[in-house]
Amino acid sequence: MLTDQQPAALELTDHPVSHDDRLKSYHRIVILTESHTNAQYAKTAIGLLKYRTYDIVAVLDTQHAGKNIQTALGHGGEIPVIGSLDEVVEPDALFIGISFAGGRLPTAMRSAIHSAVARGIDVVSGLHDFIGTDTDLNELASQTGAQLIDIRANHHRDVAQHAEFRRECLRIHTVGQDCSVGKMVTSIEIDRELKRRNLDSKFLATGQTGIMIAGEGVPIDCVVSDFVNGAAEQLVHQNEQHDFLLIEGQGCIVHPSFSGVTTGLLHGSAPHGLILCYEAERPATKNLDHVPLKSLADLKKLYETMASARFPCEVIGVGLNGRRLNKEQIEAEKEKVREELGLPVCDVFQDGAAVLADAVLELRERVLAWK
Repeated sequence: MLTDQQPAALELTDHPVSHDDRLKSYHRIVILTESHTNAQYAKTAIGLLKYRTYDIVAVLDTQHAGKNIQTALGHGGEIPVIGSLDEVVEPDALFIGISFAGGRLPTAMRSAIHSAVARGIDVVSGLHDFIGTDTDLNELASQTGAQLIDIRANHHRDVAQHAEFRRECLRIHTVGQDCSVGKMVTSIEIDRELKRRNLDSKFLATGQTGIMIAGEGVPIDCVVSDFVNGAAEQLVHQNEQHDFLLIEGQGCIVHPSFSGVTTGLLHGSAPHGLILCYEAERPATKNLDHVPLKSLADLKKLYETMASARFPCEVIGVGLNGRRLNKEQIEAEKEKVREELGLPVCDVFQDGAAVLADAVLELRERVLAWK
């Protein structure tokens, strides 16, 4: 449970978290998904199509050229899928729209990237393979004026200092039963709901897709391990003037591959409240079919224990991803989890985030009542 304990105040060294004002200025974006236009790999494209819809003019994939992206991917409406950049009038950026374990740049995408740079079009990548280290692309970009922007490139080199944050700044962090269950979407939707209520809220991106959407953030899974906590702490410190911070979660505390970054975010951002996100009917851990998922009840206890080692924290709501269920099944699932955990539950993909925003406001009243 929450207590009134407060960490000691310490001075922090500022580091910029913006990944270039260019990210916010692009308004004629082409998303590159060549040979990977599917729900498994085009996670970044789906996020961009949902939250930067009006900035996107086309999706580039020769295998689906001539279709609209709704037909090809199930998202994005009438935005066309093209086979060449020649089909778009004055695009200002090519965003690589895929995300998968390892972050390698597929060979099939290299031709389109070269074509963009040759035309003087900026290329934005969130992969672990940095396009900015490619000698040939750099030489070409120097001739055409194209910018090569690697979202994950960073220079975070500070360890966390167990800092005290502004008391009136409520920190809400999304955590998951597994990877890719909707943590980013849940964070964004709660932030948008709070803004709709004329409250001072900000979404803090910690992954490549979130940064491409927001234009700033920390690529937490590409920060050197010693500095993950410090990078998260700095991100919060630099935004604590807001009354509400919605901190995007990464990985899962028990995922054999990605638990380290999850723990670093918990301890660095020192959240007051957690939203536990999961996908109903997911059969096993992502990318590790032989690893069973932990129960939500067990994860609730574990996340609260791990987070509270840094700062008093509790799970205040559950974000359900019901993409595998019909409407009747979603309602039954929500009722089951409400009874099991005693917490508000909603599917932000279907319902919006009002229920979870209410839980955030209730928590803030209790936090501000601390002596």
